[in-house]
Amino acid sequence: MADAIANAPAVRATPRWLVLAAVAGIGLNLRPFLTAVGPLAPAIRAGTGLSYQGMAWLTLLPMLLMGVGAFFGPAIRARLGARAAVLGALALLGAGCALRLGVADGTLLIASAALCGLGVAVMQAACPGLVKQEFPERVAPVMGLYSAALMGGGALGAQLSPWVSTQAGSWREALALWAVPVLAALALAWVALPRALPARGASPLRPPSAARALLRRPRTWLLMLCFGVMNGGYASLVAWLAPFYQGHGWSAPASGALVALMALAQAAAALLLPALAARRADRRAWMALALAMQVAGFGGLALWPDAAPHAWAVIGGAGLGGCFALYLVVALDHLPDPDSAGALSALMQGGGFLLASLAPWITAMLQARTGGFAAGWWYHLGCAALVGVLTLRLDPARYGSAYAMPRAAG
Repeated sequence: MADAIANAPAVRATPRWLVLAAVAGIGLNLRPFLTAVGPLAPAIRAGTGLSYQGMAWLTLLPMLLMGVGAFFGPAIRARLGARAAVLGALALLGAGCALRLGVADGTLLIASAALCGLGVAVMQAACPGLVKQEFPERVAPVMGLYSAALMGGGALGAQLSPWVSTQAGSWREALALWAVPVLAALALAWVALPRALPARGASPLRPPSAARALLRRPRTWLLMLCFGVMNGGYASLVAWLAPFYQGHGWSAPASGALVALMALAQAAAALLLPALAARRADRRAWMALALAMQVAGFGGLALWPDAAPHAWAVIGGAGLGGCFALYLVVALDHLPDPDSAGALSALMQGGGFLLASLAPWITAMLQARTGGFAAGWWYHLGCAALVGVLTLRLDPARYGSAYAMPRAAG
C-alpha cells in the first residue's frame, strides 16, 4: 500500500501558495497549547492544586511524547502518507485542546497535554520531509516559514490566553479556545496537501531500516544532543518566564505579553536567519550568532532581570528561534533524499525533545532548592555555550562522509 502511494503520480492542481499556507497553518498550531499555560499558572494552580513540579508536567510530558513519537514518525509517514499522518495528528491535537474545557483536576489536565503532545509529535516528524518533498529547491526559506509560524503560534497562545481567561472568567475556556484554529488548519490541510506523492527512485533508507541505519551514525547522536540541549531553554522559558516575572510583581496579562514578545522574536529570527543562511552551505556562523544571543538573554535574566526584561526576552527568544530553524535546515542538508532526510530530522527531533522535556523539571527543582529561578537561567546559559562548541563540528564538507552508505559485499 505504502509503495503504491509512494510511486503514484502526484496531483499538482493545488497551487503552491496554498501548500505554503497549509505548512504555515500547521506550524501555527504546534505551540499555543504549551505557551498558554505559563501566564495562567496561578489560576491553574488554584483550580487544580498542582505544585510547581506538577505544573512542570504540562510542558514536560508533551515534549517527552514529542520525543518518543518522533521516532515513529517516519514509519507512520511511510505507512499512511504525509497527508493522512498530518490530518490524523491535527485531529488528535484538536481533541486534546477541546477536552480542556471540562477538566476538573490536574490529572485530567496533564492527560489532555499528553494527547496534544502525541498529535504534535507526528506533525513535527512529518512536516520536514513534506517540505523537502514539495519544495526541494527552497528548503531553507520554507523551513524558516514553518518555524516562524510555529513560534508565532506560541506568541498568540501566550498573549491571547490571559485576555480570554479574563473575559470568560475561566482558564479552562482560555485553554480550550485553541481547538478552533486547529480545526481551521485541518480544513486547510485537507484541501491543500497532495493526495499522492511524486514518483521517484528508491530511497537509500526506508523505515524501519532508516532509523536503525541512522542511529548507527555518530552524527545523528550529535544532532540529537545539540537540538535537545538547545530546545531545553525554550521549554523552560515557556513554562517559567511568566511565573518568574509574576514573582516580581507582574500581572498575568503583562507576563503573558512578555512570553508573547519572546515568541515573536523567535518567529522573526526563525524566518530571517534561515533565509540569510541560505546563501552559503555552511550555516555555522549564523548558528553561532543565535547561540550567542541565547547566552546574552539567559545572562540578563540571571543577573539583571528587572533592568531590561523586554530586551532579555527579545534577545533570548531570537537566539532560540533562529537556532531551532537552522538545526532543522542542517538536518535536512545532510541527506538529499526526502525520505532519508525526513527520517534524520524526525530522529533529531525525537531524541532532542526527550532531552528538552527534562529542562522545565530541572528548572523547577532548582527553583525549589534555591528559592528562585536564577539558577535555572544559569543552567541554560551553560547549555547554550556547550551547544556552541559542539556546533563547530557541523562542517558541510563532511556531511557526505557522515552518512556515506557502505557498499554491499560482492
